Amino acid sequence: MKTAIIGAGFMGPVHTEALRRLGVYVSGILGVDDKESKRAASVLHLPKAYQSYEQVLQDDVDVIHITTPNKLHYEMAKAALLAGKHVMCEKPLAMNSQESFELVQLAQKTGLIAGVNYNIRFYPLNLEVKSQIKRGQVGDIYSIVGSYVQDWLLWPTDYNWRVLAAEGGALRAVADIGTHWLDLVQTLTGLSVVRVCADLKTVHPIRRRPKGEVETFSGKVQDISADEPIHITTEDCGSIMLKFNNDAIGNLWVSQTTAGRKNCLRYEIAGAKQSLSWNSEQPNDLWIGFREKANEIKMRDPRLLSDEARAFVSFPGGHNEGFPDTFKQCFNAFYSYINADSKSTTPVFPTFGDGHEEIILCEAILKSHLEQKWIQISPSGNRSNPYK
Repeated sequence: MKTAIIGAGFMGPVHTEALRRLGVYVSGILGVDDKESKRAASVLHLPKAYQSYEQVLQDDVDVIHITTPNKLHYEMAKAALLAGKHVMCEKPLAMNSQESFELVQLAQKTGLIAGVNYNIRFYPLNLEVKSQIKRGQVGDIYSIVGSYVQDWLLWPTDYNWRVLAAEGGALRAVADIGTHWLDLVQTLTGLSVVRVCADLKTVHPIRRRPKGEVETFSGKVQDISADEPIHITTEDCGSIMLKFNNDAIGNLWVSQTTAGRKNCLRYEIAGAKQSLSWNSEQPNDLWIGFREKANEIKMRDPRLLSDEARAFVSFPGGHNEGFPDTFKQCFNAFYSYINADSKSTTPVFPTFGDGHEEIILCEAILKSHLEQKWIQISPSGNRSNPYK
């Protein structure tokens, strides 16, 4: 298997490192221009610095990883599938549900394997939560609440391409980090969001564009020289009430302007038998709540986990696994599925169908915010195996 990386910003090197740990051969990388491609290839010690996307499509690679700005995902993923390449795409899959649905159909038509990188599924304790819920240990679920908060866009001088609707889409905080939470809780519980009611806020309607571009998360350590005001329409934070298909209720708070929270996803799932709570900034501990006995903290230790979770654990208990490991395990599931003799089982990795569902949710959330009312979501049925 040979792979090419598209995008040399924050995510491209993360993908490269994870693939190398799996033993996947990375042929080269394509940046925004020839200079960036050569610099990235040199820093990452890759054989090729591609000069164009056409050159990538013509190369003898089997898989293309797309880590570019959101507006490029649809065209690049479509071209890769038409060129006979498997695709792993960063989220969101596309800029709207028409584009994402077309990609789902194209993946099904070509028979190629196509995934979206919702990597947070692959923290081992999240897989353990999924297993416990599946085995009935939690009981009937009646509420799912939580948040995903960061502070990298707290100040009006914080700037990145993601804040622009033309580059990232009409939704930003919800699409960028909120969809991670939404994908995660639906995957863990097996439930689907069927209604939403959202209230979103742009904390800084005017931001200062710096001289030159700023890589994601790097503004806090760069010396920024702002020189022009930019009008911002995308949201910095917001609250979303949720209704699930089993009549459970929920709430999600998203924010990229919460001081002190660097990258914190939290959820609490309440069932008839017990509750489960997890925090991405302490990913190796799972809180389990009981009524009739003392609460428990389960550590990430392969000896203590279910078979489903243990399959995605690389280190013994006490040897913590974190953010980079989730990419490795997500790609492990993806490449294992490509190499599998049979495609009859439901993929563990997030598919284009899952990515399409998240875009449908985003459009409903935006509509709810604009109209200030509950919005019903029609089931799309894409959680079934798209490769059968």
